[in-house]
Amino acid sequence: MAKLIAKTYGGALFELAVEKDSAEGFLHEFDAICQAIMANPDFLRLMVHPKITGEDKVRVLEDVFKGRVSDEMVGFLELLIVKDRFGEIAAIFDYFAAAVKDSLGIGVAYVTTAQSLGEIQKSQVIDRLLAVTEYREMDTHFAVDEGLIGGMVIRIGDRVVDSSVRTHLDKMRKQLLVG
Repeated sequence: MAKLIAKTYGGALFELAVEKDSAEGFLHEFDAICQAIMANPDFLRLMVHPKITGEDKVRVLEDVFKGRVSDEMVGFLELLIVKDRFGEIAAIFDYFAAAVKDSLGIGVAYVTTAQSLGEIQKSQVIDRLLAVTEYREMDTHFAVDEGLIGGMVIRIGDRVVDSSVRTHLDKMRKQLLVG
């Protein structure tokens, strides 16, 4: 359900950003808003509190953001309040940011390895990802999971390439149990 909400609202904001020809501007605004909200958990609790009326929440939003971000962004935030979706703002932002980056030819990759990679190795991974995708730039996030034993797992959007030793061992175990 959360993915559907993120797709619906993030997609709508992306369409508006494209229509206004300011996708990058909206991305920077929304990023700043999300960072401010995540840095102030009390504000998020206020915006999702069931006993505070929608009108009061909209008034607070306008007091905080009106004049600091575009009217379209304030309107979008108000829509999230009215539709009781403000609690999903982080997922909506993630979907919106991915759509904007994709439209700009920037891929977002999550690379998990068993051991931390050096700068040269990271650069090689990024170069390889650029060579096998249509992206002209790659926003890459590296993480370490020692449970992989070896190899790596790469996720770009909905695509996952898992060449970890753990996965190979799991496949071999299943084959031995079946056979």
